[in-house]
Amino acid sequence: MYQLLKPLLFLFDPENVHHFVTRNLKRFNRFPGGALLSKTIWGLDDHRLEKEVFGLKFKNPVGLAAGFDKNAELISEMGALGFGFVEVGTVTPLPQPGNPKPRMFRLPADGALINRMGFNNLGVDIAAERIAAYRKGLKPGQTALIIGGNIGKNKVTPNEDAVSDYIKCFDRLFDVVDYFVVNVSSPNTPGLRELQEKEPLMHILNTLQQRNNKNNISRPILLKIAPDLTNEQLNDIADIVKQTGIAGIIATNTTISREGLTSAHKEETGGLSGKPLTRRSTEVISYLHKASGGAFPIIGVGGIHSADDAMEKLQAGASLVQLYTGFIYEGPGLIKRINKRLLNRD
Repeated sequence: MYQLLKPLLFLFDPENVHHFVTRNLKRFNRFPGGALLSKTIWGLDDHRLEKEVFGLKFKNPVGLAAGFDKNAELISEMGALGFGFVEVGTVTPLPQPGNPKPRMFRLPADGALINRMGFNNLGVDIAAERIAAYRKGLKPGQTALIIGGNIGKNKVTPNEDAVSDYIKCFDRLFDVVDYFVVNVSSPNTPGLRELQEKEPLMHILNTLQQRNNKNNISRPILLKIAPDLTNEQLNDIADIVKQTGIAGIIATNTTISREGLTSAHKEETGGLSGKPLTRRSTEVISYLHKASGGAFPIIGVGGIHSADDAMEKLQAGASLVQLYTGFIYEGPGLIKRINKRLLNRD
């Protein structure tokens, strides 16, 4: 059904289509029986898909990557479509509009997207309130989805003060999310990727870990990295995970590379996602897994457009996978196809 609608949807601006689709998905799920119908069509509940990673039990290993639900307004709807977990954000302490429009571009010939959204979001307070409302609205006996909070800094915050923004988001979301993701790898906030260098990154992660360890309950903290890092930088990342004691890595964010693209919008600035990223993200996963001896979990994301793509990520060393661009191009059926493949892989 989605593949029949996609050519029509792809005639319009990607960001406008996103809001149109998500708005109507929310309406559909409010109708009596709507959410149940979504689960019947798209969901696949099987205890064999359950997986425990960094102390959390996931109903299945296929999650929604950050960026799709920036403001934590689609958690129930994504669960009804079959996702095993949802990562909201990236959220920043203060609301910000992001970069000027247009800021998202489809590259259909390449199976890709370029975005320069710029952390547009309503701020961490709104996200925290919505996640709390989702949890409060669960019916007796209903299990909550695992929810991750992807946190970043406001554009106007200088890098030397970035840690304060991450602390604000961490503290505000602590009681409502299950895990955190520190995002220093988006190419769309000026200077942000400079925070991937070892010294500033260690400072941010150690500061958050100190706050984390003061609580009776700690939350897993993960780091999302760019696919454009060198092997030497990846070695540093593995060392940083060991030294700070964070829970794991998400590999990878979007790339600034434009190698091999053929579509009309290939020269647009921003982060590239989708099929052109498939091989590189898997290479990063494999390298980190081997370099660390499998010492920490990795969530694999980048160019997953098929069950085969997901399996390659898992075989390379990922414990879980996430979808974004593949979800847009292939529709919710992709989630079910991956989970079916996982059940039949033996």
